[in-house]
Formats: sequence, C-alpha cells, structure tokens
Amino acid sequence: MPSLTLDGVRVEFPFTPYECQKDYMMKVIECLKNGVNGILESPTGTGKTLCLLCATLGWREHFKDGILGRIIAERLKENNTSADNFPEIWGASSEDGSMPTSCSDVPKIIYASRTHSQLTQVVNELKNTSYKPKVSVLGSREQLCINPEVMRQESNHLKVHLCRAKVSTRSCVFYNNVDEKSTDKGLVEQIVDVEDLVKFGNKHRACPYYLSRSLKQQADIIFMPYNYLLDPKSRRAQSIDLAGSVVIFDEAHNVERTCEESTSFDMTPYDLASAINALTRLLNDHVQEASFADTLSQGLKTDIQVVAKLKEAVLKLEAAIESFEVSDDKGITRPGIFIYELLEKAHLTYDTKDAMSEALEQIIGYLAGQPGIFLNTSGLQKLLDIIQLVFCGKELAQKDRQMVMETNTAHFKVHIHKDTQKKQKNGDPWASSTKKPGNILSYWCFSPGFSMQDLKSQGVRCIILTSGTLSPLSSFASEMRIPFSVSLENSHVIERDQIFVSVIDQGPDRVPLSSAFDRRFNPENMSSLGNTVLNLTRIVPNGLLLFFPSFYLMDKTLEFWRDKGHANQIESVKPIFVEPKGKGAFSEAIEGYYTKVNDFQSRGAIFAAVCRGKASEGLDFTNTFGRGVIVTGLPFPPKMDPRIILKMQFLDEMNRKKLAVPGQKLLTGQEWYREQAFRAVNQAIGRVIRHKDDYGAIFLCDQRFKSRDAQSQLPSWVRPYVRSYDKFGNIVRDVCQFFRVAQKMRPVLEKNPAPDPSVFPAGSCQSSVPQCSATTSYAPCQMPSVQKAKMLDVHTSTLKRRRTDEDTEYDSILFKQYGVQTQKSKIKPTNLFEALERVERQSEWRSAFGQAMQSNLSTLSLQNDKRMEEMMRGGKRKINLVQEQPSVSGLAPGNRKPSIARCFLVELKSSLSEVSFEQIHQALQSYKQNDNLDNLLSGTSLLIHDPHTYRLFRGLYPFVRPHHRKAFDDKCRELTGTSCGYETKHSMRKDKKSSGASHSAGDQPSEAQLDEEQPKLEEDKETETAEDELQRRNRAVFLADMRSALGPDGSVKLYRAIYAYKMTDNYENLVTTAVALLTEKDEDFRLLIKFTNVIRPHHKKQYKAMLKELMGLSANTDPDSREQTETENRQSTA
Repeated sequence: MPSLTLDGVRVEFPFTPYECQKDYMMKVIECLKNGVNGILESPTGTGKTLCLLCATLGWREHFKDGILGRIIAERLKENNTSADNFPEIWGASSEDGSMPTSCSDVPKIIYASRTHSQLTQVVNELKNTSYKPKVSVLGSREQLCINPEVMRQESNHLKVHLCRAKVSTRSCVFYNNVDEKSTDKGLVEQIVDVEDLVKFGNKHRACPYYLSRSLKQQADIIFMPYNYLLDPKSRRAQSIDLAGSVVIFDEAHNVERTCEESTSFDMTPYDLASAINALTRLLNDHVQEASFADTLSQGLKTDIQVVAKLKEAVLKLEAAIESFEVSDDKGITRPGIFIYELLEKAHLTYDTKDAMSEALEQIIGYLAGQPGIFLNTSGLQKLLDIIQLVFCGKELAQKDRQMVMETNTAHFKVHIHKDTQKKQKNGDPWASSTKKPGNILSYWCFSPGFSMQDLKSQGVRCIILTSGTLSPLSSFASEMRIPFSVSLENSHVIERDQIFVSVIDQGPDRVPLSSAFDRRFNPENMSSLGNTVLNLTRIVPNGLLLFFPSFYLMDKTLEFWRDKGHANQIESVKPIFVEPKGKGAFSEAIEGYYTKVNDFQSRGAIFAAVCRGKASEGLDFTNTFGRGVIVTGLPFPPKMDPRIILKMQFLDEMNRKKLAVPGQKLLTGQEWYREQAFRAVNQAIGRVIRHKDDYGAIFLCDQRFKSRDAQSQLPSWVRPYVRSYDKFGNIVRDVCQFFRVAQKMRPVLEKNPAPDPSVFPAGSCQSSVPQCSATTSYAPCQMPSVQKAKMLDVHTSTLKRRRTDEDTEYDSILFKQYGVQTQKSKIKPTNLFEALERVERQSEWRSAFGQAMQSNLSTLSLQNDKRMEEMMRGGKRKINLVQEQPSVSGLAPGNRKPSIARCFLVELKSSLSEVSFEQIHQALQSYKQNDNLDNLLSGTSLLIHDPHTYRLFRGLYPFVRPHHRKAFDDKCRELTGTSCGYETKHSMRKDKKSSGASHSAGDQPSEAQLDEEQPKLEEDKETETAEDELQRRNRAVFLADMRSALGPDGSVKLYRAIYAYKMTDNYENLVTTAVALLTEKDEDFRLLIKFTNVIRPHHKKQYKAMLKELMGLSANTDPDSREQTETENRQSTA
C-alpha cells in the first residue's frame, strides 16, 4: 500500500489519496499530536472513515515508536554508546510536552458511532487497511448475549439483572468458558465485529458479551455506540476508562441530541404504579414467612423494613408529583435544582441514595431470577436510573453539596405536565387502576455541553467530532461548550459536471412553493408541488428521493395528490414507495424501492421519506439509487412542543447571562431553531453523490431557499453550485442537459437484480473512493445502498430477498432471445394465499369488509402492494426456446396475434405501475365490448404524456380493429410524431383478404367477426399437469377440513388473520389466532401442522420451532414427517 508522511507522521493508505483526503488526515493528526479537540466535516463519499482510521492508527504507531526509541536511547546512553546513527524520533518527547516512559502510556483509541451497524462498516473498512491493531467491539447483552434463558426475558433491564445473577453464581455455561477462550488466537489476532463475536461465541459456547469486555483490556482501538460514552450509567456499566484516550465521534451530527437525551428522564404515572405494584407484591409474598427473619428469603439480602421504606418513598414521590395542579395544554416549569427539593419529599437525598440504590438493585435482580408469572420491574429500574443520574459524582461534604447541586442542575429544567397518552403501556393490569390522567415528572437537559464537559473531565487526550453534515460548524461547536482548536469544512472529490443544485421557488403554474405553517396545506401550494414533482420525475433517471419536513405533512400531501390525480400521473412514470414509521415495514419498503430501480424495464422509482427519518440518515443511495433529491420544505422542529419552547428559552437565558465558553458565541433560541431545520436538510441532501464517480441533482422546492442567508447554511461543497431560476422551463432544460452530459462523461451502469445484501459485507467500500468507480456491472463495492440496509436492524440482521434471480429476470429481457408464454390467462392458485383469496371473494364476510379491504388494495404502490402481491403469486413463467417453435412465417395470422398480445401485455406490466396497467387493461376490455375508439384513446391517454411511453401507445395498434386502424394511426402520428406503420390492407378483414373482396363503406363487420379479429387480451389456458391437479386437490381438502373443524365463525376469523398476514406480514398475530383456533380439539392439531403451507418462507423456521415445542418433539424431528408417519400408521391400521 502507498505510504505518505503528513506532519512527520507516516501513514499507510490503500491508494494515492486526493488532496481533500490529505487535508482531512492533516487535521486529524494535528488534533492527535497537540492533544486538542477538533470538529471536522467531510462530505460523504470522500473516504472520511478510511482517512480517520489510517491517520489515527498511523499517529499511534508513530507515538509508540517514539516511546520505544526513548527507551533504547536511554539504554545506549547508559552504555556510553553513540545514538547518531539512530532515527531522530528516538529520544524526542511527545508533541504535547509529556514524556511517556512505557508502552502502556500509548493512548487507546475510542471510536464511537451512532449504531452497531455503522460500526460494522467501520470495522470492515479497517480490514481493508494494512493496520492490524488489537480490536474490541462493545455491545449490549441485547446484541451479544447467547444464553437462551436470559434472551427470553421481556425487557433489557431484566436481561441485565438475570445475567448478573447467573454470572455471580457461575450458573451460565457460556460465561464459564470466557477465560479459556478469551486468549484464542483466532479471536485475539483477528479484527472482529459484533457479528463475528456472536459466531465465535456460538461455535465455542463462550459468552460474546464478556469476551468483548475481556478483549477491551488489551485493545488498541475500542469500537462502541456513542451513547455508551455519553451516558454516565452506561459508561460505568461497561467500565470504560477514558484517561489519556483519544475519543472519536463519527457520524457526530446526532451527538447533540444524544448528549441531551442520555442525561434526561421522564417519570410517568405508569412508572410509579409499576414500582409500587412490584414492591407490594414482594412484601405480600414474604410477609407471611414464619420466621420473619432479617432477610426476606434466600436470594434477597434486603431487610423487610428497607423494602417497606422504599415503597413509602415511592408513594410520597407519587403524591408530591400529583400535588401540582396542571392544565391539559400547559405544564409547570421549575429550575433544575428543584429536582432535589422534590425528591427530598420522598426521603431521597445524598444521605440515603446509596442505601436506596443498593436495595433497588437487590430487588430487581431477585425478581428477574424468579420463575413463574412475569412481574413488571420497569418502574423500579427507572427509579434506580433517576437516583444515579441526579445524585451523580463522588461523596461530598455537607458544605460542598449546595454548590455541586447548583452546578449539576444549571443546564436542566424540571417540567411537570399532564400525561395525555391514552394507550396504557404493555397492557399491565396495574395501569388500569389510574382513574384520571396523572402528572409526568420530566427532568430535561438543554445543553449537550454538560455531557461533553463531563467527558473531558475524565482526562481524555482529545475529542474529535466528525461527520458528513455538521454545518454550520460555529453553532455546532458552541453547543458542545468545549474548545475546538481545529476545524475543517472539507471539499468534495467530485467535478462540477457531477452535481446540479437548483432552488425551485415556484411550480410550473407559477404558484410560489412553501412549507411554511400558513401555506403548507394550501390547495394551490400542494397542487403546484405535485406538478413540480411530476415534471422532475420525468427528467430525473432511475431513483429519486422525495423528502418532506414531517410524517404528518407527507401523509397529508400524498393524500391530496391521490385525490386530485397527481399520484396517478407520477406513478405512470415512477412508482412511489413511502417511508413507514415501523422498523419492519421500512425494510419491506426500501427493498421494494431497490428492486424497482434495478428493474430493466422500469424508469426507476421514488422513495418518499421525511427529514430526520431512517432514509435521510441511515441509508446510502449510491449511483442509480439516488440520481436526484427533492427537498419539499424546511423541517423546523414542532414549535409548540414544550421541550422545544424550553430549549429556546434556556438559550436566550444563557445569552442574557453571557455564559458562553471563551472564544465561542452562544446561539439565541431563534438561531438554534432555524439551524435545526437546515442541519436536517443538509443530512437529507447528503444522500446523493456517494463516491467520486457518482452524480446527481438536488432540488430545493421552497421559496425560502432563495435567500442568501438560507443558502449560507448549506454545506460548503454544495454552496458554489446553487442556481436560482425565474422560469420553471429553464430548470427542465438545464436538468435535461445536466443528465445528458453526466451520462456521457461518466460510465453507464448496467442495472442488475439487487443481490442478497448478506453476500457483501456492509459498507465494505463506503470510503474507498477509487474502488467504487463505475463499471459496466455492479461490483460488491458498488452496492452500498443495499449493503447499508443492514442498518435497519440492530446489528446482524440483513434485508432478506423475497424473490429468486429467476423472478427478477423480467419477460421484456427475454423477448430478444426467447419466446415468452405465461402459464394461464386466469392464473391458477399457486399457493394457499391465492386459493383463500378466491374463497374470500365468494364468502359472505368478504362483502361486509370488502370496502375496507378495497381501500387498502387501492393505495397505489405507495404501500408497496403491487410488489407484495407479485411476491405471493410467485410470478412463474414458462420459457421456450425460439428454435423449438414453428417459424413465424409458418404460423397462421390467427395463431401469431395472441403471441404478440401476450408479449405486449407482459411488457406493459413491467413498464407501468399496477394502477396504470389496470387502467389500460380496462380500456382494452371496454373497447372489445363497445367498439368505441374514442373511449380507447381516452382510457390510454396516460401513455402519451411521456415520450418514453410512446412505444407502448404504438404497441396498442394490433389491438385496434381493422375499421379503426387508419384513424388510430392518424392519431398516433399526431400525438407521438411517428406512424404505427398503417397500410390499406390493415383495414381489411381476414376473410376478405383471402377472397380478394372488400366491404363497402356502409358495411360493418359482425360482432362475431370483430371478436375473431381482436387479439386476445387474456392468455390461453394450458392443460393442468398431474402435479397441478394434486396441489389443487390438497388445497381443496385442507380448506374443507378447516371449515369442517372450525365452523363458519372460526373459519371467518382464520381467513381474516391470513388476509391480514398477507397484507402486513405480521407473523405474531397470525400464529396467535391459528393456535387459539386449532388447538381447542386434539383432532384439529393435524391442521396446525398443515398450516405450515400458509407461513411465508422467512417465518417457516420460527413456526416449525413453535410446533416442536407444542408437540414435545426433539430439535431434530420435523413436525411434517411426524404427521406423515402418523397418517401412514392410521391408514395401515384401517
């Protein structure tokens, strides 16, 4: 690998770095050498992570060499040996003036990022370098524990306490193997991430959680999510020693929020009720013990009086919080120090905190280890966390407490407000005892600097904050309240022809665009925005990202577009996939988007998302997956939110008191509010341009972006390219020109079916710029968008492909080499879902709920229904080689037309959305019945809105009856500029062609003749094979057995659950219903086994495991084979 020297430090780099990469590494080394803090912004795609790793590890080796050199130099001096021939670094002191004397003084590197999945990408980048440091990746038990008993616990804190109990008694077999396996060379000498640790732990039956903590002791670089560093509780739990360490926060644009949230809490009425309920149950269970000994029972070393006092304290705290009269819309705010006064009413003080904390830990641990009915201990855990947070720090003398209390609470506010949440948490029975909404006690931190100053006080060498979007840096630095001596707003590696940035202040109809509160729901504004998006959809190739300020605004806008027809027009060009709020549903939506963009015949797709959402921060839309980004407004935080109001008031108060850090300017509340919006915008537009050969366009669709002040808030690499236009037509002209030039200048990527994300390591080349050059097909490093989808899960799960490679090879590709013939005109049920769907259409309950279901089915592809339906059908097609068919010339005209019709319909399906295809199909069916050409032209008019669909419009020509073909050809020439190839003989009927006669002008062909000439709109039925017949009979038998066993009411319930499963993929709801219905009678259990056919492939393993538990089978026994054996035994007996 090439090496270079930067500021005296030798750095090994995988390739010759760009100037912007050198600049970045120079700034990193400056921070490290001088022991000063840095805030560094470098756009995504500039190799930021790789530069950070190489510069940091290169400096660490340089530092270590200096220590070794000094040790050798001192020994040479003792032996009176000259050191003239040795490197100059030997004997030199470190740059910050310190004189480390042993290798143990070499600083550890603490590398923190937002999530485990992002850390996995960083570890993969490290594997691509020449550096081989000792590595440890810290995670929670949620990610790393492999003990089945612990992982079955309902909540994370119960897992923690049960794990501790097992470790203390050495009753965990996995923990007992840690000491032996922690020195394994395959673990110590390898660079491992969370997934590797879990695999190693499962293979060697050693606990990955404690293995990671063991590796941490000798690690050179430790990876962890940054809430582990910023949350004092997590830091103590992980035993993280920061003295002398270098702390790096990657993806630091979220650090501000994490700092505030990690030191804040909300104590709800349900938390208090849960704590009271748990303590009451504990007292009731043990008060009857005969001995009434000092301890309650074996395993709990707590005096019964302590438990009683603890319950009394919680009751008094509840009474103190409820004593405030709070209106529904406003709360009561007090200074932060008021929290001590409130807790003192419950006898929670510095004097009692240790006893209370110890008792709570004992009780939670004891309850976590108790078998039987689950007891909610979340309230006790919340109380323990509050005590540790409020009474943080070392033991204090009485005279020092007041000053420390004032210092600790200077950045906090106490806010008491009504609990307006209608839904009861977890459905706990104790929650229902609250007759009226109670008060919530909130203790909110409003300065991220509180956590940063605490971090700095741990004795760290330096803190580096870095991300692709930190602008504006000055305000970000002032919020941290620690000095930053080094800062950088880095340039990009791209050229001018790779980016187009436009401010669109008005739509094609000259209506000003704005998401301001007074205009965002204005019909003219929403309509103009729809027209703008429609026009941009037509000219931006491949994938297009559409960002809204909030979920609420996105939902309302899409609803308006559906009602007014904008959505239909947009979907005639690109289908829309919408970012949902749920995690599982998001995986489905983004996978559908990737698949559609990779479709050979599609023109791409739109992904509608929100700023600050998963898509705006968590995914990488490289190359064709993100050719354009549309930002529809400024995403200001909700101004009426109490926390936002108090944050702005806090900043204004700090300004009045002039409490800024020397050299930094404090933000006002209004400045902070404004910059939150622009920081979210910057994060969203960072989804485009992901590497040096990428290109894309950014459209800022809000008139407020036109001001110079607004544009100054954009990233430095974007600002030089911002353009404003007076006319919308000029935008369209320049965007078309931009993409024409970009496609000529940059290698064109072939679209390939999206590979299984598990094939390539996530983010394996996110930063390796030269490796991501465009080629004629996607190499592993060219699919970061799919790879980064691993972020959607906690750490190891990836998006699973729903379709095989054969499924994604669309028919339109095969036209050139193969004859394509789909199986049936009326597609025969290929699985149980299809059969049930037909039963549902005929059943009585369908009519009762049909309207609601139809509403769900007609949400366009905004809900991804089309892809789900195709997935459920399986989409099988029969392929026959052309050579095996009779020649085209040998076919009679009547036999040739259906083949043309089938091919055209398949191409139509693959090119249009479901709604658009259905509209065309209905128009053709209507034309077949009423022979009205005007209606056909009207029904297929959506094909003439876009030049790319002109070929489809001309493709309708064979469907037009002879006496209309001349008129259709004239209309086609008028609308598309190209003829359909009309000839006079095309207007002659087939029987007249053969006889040489023609109809007179007044003669009209008969209806039978018209139908004979019309190409078939539906495919011919094929003869069912024996296998098809067997499948059909099996389905019929199963359905009949279910109806017989469950009766009408039970059948309806099961059909509803299956239908809901098909639409939502909610496995838990389906299985709950099925098990409840099919286990009431022993004889129905065989149906539960056959019910496996209903379960989708990605749930089958889980379902079969459940069946084994219900049947009491061993892990190696298949329920299907057991059922088959029993059936054969019954038949032989009979």
